[in-house]
Amino acid sequence: MDLITHEQRQALRKQVRKCRQQLSINDQQQAAIDLCQQLIQQPSIINAQTISVYLANDGEISLEPFIQWCWQQNKKVYLPVIHPFSSGHLLFLHYQQTTTLVANKYNILEPKLAVTNVLPFNQLDVLIAPLVAFDAQGNRLGMGGGFYDRTLSSWHNQKILSEQVHLSPIGVAHDCQLLTAIPSQHWDIPLPQIITATKHYSW
Repeated sequence: MDLITHEQRQALRKQVRKCRQQLSINDQQQAAIDLCQQLIQQPSIINAQTISVYLANDGEISLEPFIQWCWQQNKKVYLPVIHPFSSGHLLFLHYQQTTTLVANKYNILEPKLAVTNVLPFNQLDVLIAPLVAFDAQGNRLGMGGGFYDRTLSSWHNQKILSEQVHLSPIGVAHDCQLLTAIPSQHWDIPLPQIITATKHYSW
């Protein structure tokens, strides 16, 4: 990666993470409720049976109200888990009210690994991805680990080849995480839609 671009991306991460970390508890809670209302109106969500979510960390917009809605609608909810053997990759484990959670190396809670609870990625209907920042072209800036870019690469390649794609990826963020432009790299996977508490962007 070009040194200047790396520094730019790191500066953007720091800037936006600070913005979302400074949101009050009330603002965070209201944003989570408003985001849930946005999500449950999406056709891809309404029709989905298997949905990957995340547990908010570092000021990320919370999906807790949405997760509760999914459980009430008898939709199967999954959480990403860092793959124990394939570096930089994710597994998706079934997440229920009774699921035992453990902290991973980033101190993010994830389900305790059990092979019987793993869902193959190609069987997910919707993948909701967190992000640090995004721009009006659908470019997503993550934390820098590349987990979601690697996960979505097969979906992206199918889309480029105009093949039928089953998965609907959705990025979610606070409104303050929108930037004018994000310096992207060739491995960055743009998202087809990003939803905030007040807006829905699609490309």
